[in-house]
Amino acid sequence: MDLYLIIFTSGNYRKEQVYESHKDLFVALENHFTLHLINYKDADTIPSNSYKMAFIASGQVEDKVISNFSIFPYPITLLTDGLNNSLAAAMEIAAWIRSKDMKVQIIHGRTQEMVSQVLQHHQAFQARHYLKGKRIGVVGTPSSWLVACHVDYLLASKRWGVTYVDIPIEEVYKLYNQITDDEVGVEASLFATRAQACQDTTPEILLQEMRLYKAVKTICKEEKLDAVTLSGALLTEELQLTGCLASSLLNDEGIPSGCEGDLQAIMTLLMAKALTGQTCFMGNPAFIDTQNNELLLAHCSIPTSMTDSYIIRDHFEAATGIGIQGIVHPGDVTIFRCGGECLDEYFVTEGYLTENMNLLTACRTQLRIKLDKPVSYFLKNPLGNHHVMLLGKHAQAIQEFMQQNRCKLRE
Repeated sequence: MDLYLIIFTSGNYRKEQVYESHKDLFVALENHFTLHLINYKDADTIPSNSYKMAFIASGQVEDKVISNFSIFPYPITLLTDGLNNSLAAAMEIAAWIRSKDMKVQIIHGRTQEMVSQVLQHHQAFQARHYLKGKRIGVVGTPSSWLVACHVDYLLASKRWGVTYVDIPIEEVYKLYNQITDDEVGVEASLFATRAQACQDTTPEILLQEMRLYKAVKTICKEEKLDAVTLSGALLTEELQLTGCLASSLLNDEGIPSGCEGDLQAIMTLLMAKALTGQTCFMGNPAFIDTQNNELLLAHCSIPTSMTDSYIIRDHFEAATGIGIQGIVHPGDVTIFRCGGECLDEYFVTEGYLTENMNLLTACRTQLRIKLDKPVSYFLKNPLGNHHVMLLGKHAQAIQEFMQQNRCKLRE
């Protein structure tokens, strides 16, 4: 990984002298990056789309930075180890930038703290570049009950570089009818063999849902889709199937797949993959316990790769098709949603998955989670229905990423 530091220092610029003066930090950074020290006067020699930031090497450089601040990536990040009055200069520069109503952050602290912050900053940089050019398939139309999940395709493209691709549901029906049970028999058998149990459904329905999965996967390949969201309501109406199995298997294969045509949730799934490489669980908040600060997150589809085991069920609301009851190991989790019409708002919190539930009044996979942030967000100021759960602690990485992209935090 290359890191270009744009150097601002008082007096004449000498690369060797700058390196020696800040050797502790630079050596620590070189454990992770190929480091390039570039005089600010030569910033135009840095390759486009490279990872770069300003390094404030000393005091008395405020005027130089202000005269050249347009060369920095936005939001502006200033790295300083504090030597030679550099922190004081960085603070003065940051105050000026903020006075112009622009975002700026200073990375400073102990050497390892600074390295950790730079790595997190770079993770967000990489995720942003990963998203550019990605294609999100919208198969069918969003479910009628999702009244707050709309996305402005043009604004989403300009902000994130993604393209939403509308695909008629009839394309799925056509491919589904061309696929035979024999073509999916082995995969259906393997999926059933790996399950802990099978109830509320039949082998015939499993074969039909597997054919549906194959149809959607074919569309993803033909349309060069990087993520896809399915209109389950239309599938149920026409085929008496739900697409929950298709979503589960596609997620397992690294193609973020969401339910109900939720345009904001599918972008959240894609963002989570860009940042962490993880497959995630998209769920409905089914119950809020404000006294214990707990959330019950439930849905009828979950990537089986996230589970310790799974049970093949029918779909909770449709009482047909395939639903998956996943059993997930207790542990640290992160809850995340990106929302708003141009995908410029977000909610994120960490928590602890305490229990797998089996209520009769909720979707098949039911996860009880104790949150770090007040669970009252879901009652007072939610971005919408579906939220995404990642395994592990990722709030800081998500926060850095969303702030770099000038998004507003909901709490």
